[in-house]
Amino acid sequence: MIKKEFFKTPIWVENKKEFLTSLDKASNKYVKASKNIPKTKEHIKKYGDFGISHHSTPLTFDNNFLDLRNYIGNKSSEFLDFQGFDVSSYTLILNEFWVQEFSKKGGGHHSAHVHWNQHVSGFYFLKCSSETSYPVFYEPRTGARATKLKLKTGSNADYGNEKMHYRPTPGDLVIFPGYLEHEFTVDPGIDPFRFIHFNIQAVPKEIFKND
Repeated sequence: MIKKEFFKTPIWVENKKEFLTSLDKASNKYVKASKNIPKTKEHIKKYGDFGISHHSTPLTFDNNFLDLRNYIGNKSSEFLDFQGFDVSSYTLILNEFWVQEFSKKGGGHHSAHVHWNQHVSGFYFLKCSSETSYPVFYEPRTGARATKLKLKTGSNADYGNEKMHYRPTPGDLVIFPGYLEHEFTVDPGIDPFRFIHFNIQAVPKEIFKND
């Protein structure tokens, strides 16, 4: 029997440690600033920082992140082209680009979600270990999720699983389709966990043309 595969979901992973030291250092001021937001300071004062995910302001216009921005843009174009999309008809816009750090006391996490109207999403991991949180990706086909059968005991079948866990290492760049639902597991607060998250939108070039 000929076995074919259709409707695949690509996830690209590459370790880019050459960005790691400089970007982690450049991220420090953003993480520090996010901890000084009034609501965050009030929460920490009352309850400590357990369960908090510190979000920075956008990194888009900070030239310390320029090399990563350019690399992400090029790889995202390759990523869409690989899937058969006519990238020449679109301008790719990096419209969300920020750093996050989970609380040192643990409990930081993100519930399953997608980012509205984005075509490429991804992470660049700055601080992580086998003891930290990690991303989980969900089966994107609603029909498949609604009709899942019980898996065999001990099964590691990629076709039958509803979700996929990825354990990152520092310097890992992960690129995936914007429609792919993802979450971050609850961090135990053992080791530092910091990463950059980004979203890219493909906008038709006609929109940028002058009348």
